[in-house]
Amino acid sequence: MDSIHRKRDKSLGIFELIAIALGGMVGGGIFTILGISVSMIGAYTPIAIILGGIIASFAAYSYIKLGVYYQDEGATYSFFKRTYTNSDFAISLIGWWVIFGYISTLALYSYTFSSYALSSSSFANDDFIRKILAGVIILVFTLINIWSVKGMGKIEDIMVYTKLVILVIISFVLINNSNTTIPILLENSKNVEFSAILIVASITFVAYEGFQLVINAVNEMENPKRNIPLAIYSAIALAILIYVVISLGAILAISFEDIIANKEYALASGANKVLGHWGNDLVIIGALLATSSAISGTLFGASRQMSVIANDGFFPSFLSKRNKYNIPTNAIMMMAFLAFCLILSGSLKLILEFGSVTFLIVSLLMAIANFKIRDKTDSSIYPTILSIILLSGSTILIIYYEFKVEFEQMLFIIFLYILLTIFAWIYSKKRVINNLS
Repeated sequence: MDSIHRKRDKSLGIFELIAIALGGMVGGGIFTILGISVSMIGAYTPIAIILGGIIASFAAYSYIKLGVYYQDEGATYSFFKRTYTNSDFAISLIGWWVIFGYISTLALYSYTFSSYALSSSSFANDDFIRKILAGVIILVFTLINIWSVKGMGKIEDIMVYTKLVILVIISFVLINNSNTTIPILLENSKNVEFSAILIVASITFVAYEGFQLVINAVNEMENPKRNIPLAIYSAIALAILIYVVISLGAILAISFEDIIANKEYALASGANKVLGHWGNDLVIIGALLATSSAISGTLFGASRQMSVIANDGFFPSFLSKRNKYNIPTNAIMMMAFLAFCLILSGSLKLILEFGSVTFLIVSLLMAIANFKIRDKTDSSIYPTILSIILLSGSTILIIYYEFKVEFEQMLFIIFLYILLTIFAWIYSKKRVINNLS
């Protein structure tokens, strides 16, 4: 019997599943988005974060319905393949896009980890050392994921819930030591246009990327019909709460100039001014835990998708191989290797934008797929249509923002899409030839 259909070890409980989702969401995103958001809309940042969470919740609706109906660890890729059965090229294309979207975020999380880890050392400005350390942390979590599903789940629990406690403590301390008030901040931000808030909400939506990783663990969980929606909605609600509290603490205690100047280091900078060096150290620990759990959760979920895609013939066949515990070791190692290659390329900011656009487009495709088979997934037509509208609008807004503000990044994204499309076409044709023979 095929290794994908072996008996699974149902070792992941609801807390591990929530941790996997939060690990994928509360990674490096909030640290970079905070500076961008404050520079664009100032005190309205928490509102944009809430709107981004609402959009993510509607996106999650379709993922949950499809996840419960198909119960396939291939998640995004498999949902598309099983809904649209007659287009090998389209199926291959979404597989390549999704996996490389995850690889880009894996590279970002790893590089962010190394940047924070070295921020107070003499190697803080040594880019080569940062990249080597990023490779080392990827290797560590590659070995953990290969070692044991249960071990990964327990470690993910510890990292995720510890980082949440640390980030909440720091945020409330900053709020308690605020040097201004919300009404004053809003008065200073009165010229902000609503369209700008919507654009930031679309960008912030990227910080919720990761909730769908829960579905990749469907073969390692009990009662998917109950645990998939419970884990995903719980994780999104907690992420919204954490992001709002963090943003409030930042804008109340740290000057907008410092947030914009420091960007991903804004919380550490603010904590250092309010609490001294121990506050800075505590934020760094929180950031290291945040990026670590994101690395682990992304490796876990995306490697399983890569294995499923390879098993269908759209990736090299050796990536489908699994060990006796059903762990896709080759896929895990390949994801780690490609992420490290991206780190060495030095184009992480560009690749992050590729991941952002990809996640929005793929979420939109999932909403459309769910609409197509809404009777089978027992989906209500209203939230399904609303999710399509929200995701379409968000995709248009973020692309508009990229063209207007980051045009060179947009050109790179287009180039990367073309490259991946070529590979997807080659493997789709190769699969057709193999099937005929």
